Amino acid sequence: MATPDFADLPTDLPVPVDDGGADHLTGLRLPDVALTATDGTIVSLARLSGRTVVFAYPRTGEPGQRNLVENWDAIPGARGCTPQACEFRDRHADLIKRGVAQVHGVSTQSSAYQREAAERLHLPYALLSDLHLAFALAARLPTFDANGTVLLKRLTLVIDEGVVTKAFYPVFPPNRGAEQVIDWLDARA
Repeated sequence: MATPDFADLPTDLPVPVDDGGADHLTGLRLPDVALTATDGTIVSLARLSGRTVVFAYPRTGEPGQRNLVENWDAIPGARGCTPQACEFRDRHADLIKRGVAQVHGVSTQSSAYQREAAERLHLPYALLSDLHLAFALAARLPTFDANGTVLLKRLTLVIDEGVVTKAFYPVFPPNRGAEQVIDWLDARA
């Protein structure tokens, strides 16, 4: 069997449902939790000035690996992290033009793996590692269990001066998260 191309999305992915897991996020002052970034810095989303867009994702695919998790494509909202990261890459300049000061992706993958993914995908923004779920637990982000591993559910946050202004959840299809933010920003302009 051929190794899947994680940049492509199957047409029959199950659609995630809004389980209310992000209802508390809009208006939340984010917890001050240090996250390791792929550019070598330490980032606290609570301390960033200006407008920040952060997208949470379960995990990006690893080159040469057949399955991330058994039955990955059958888990609603799991598949699509690489296309999600690439869409934010491709729309990065559009977000900056609309007043976004910084963009970040966050997952529970290690910073070392994220660095490989950021380089391979040519991302113009840093990925943040929440390997030990410190930020996810403090902010009560929605998660799911995949064969004993706790992963973040896909969502996008617009953060102004450390406070969540807008939470997009669930995000589907996964390669339209940046577009959702841009449409929201344009409607508010």
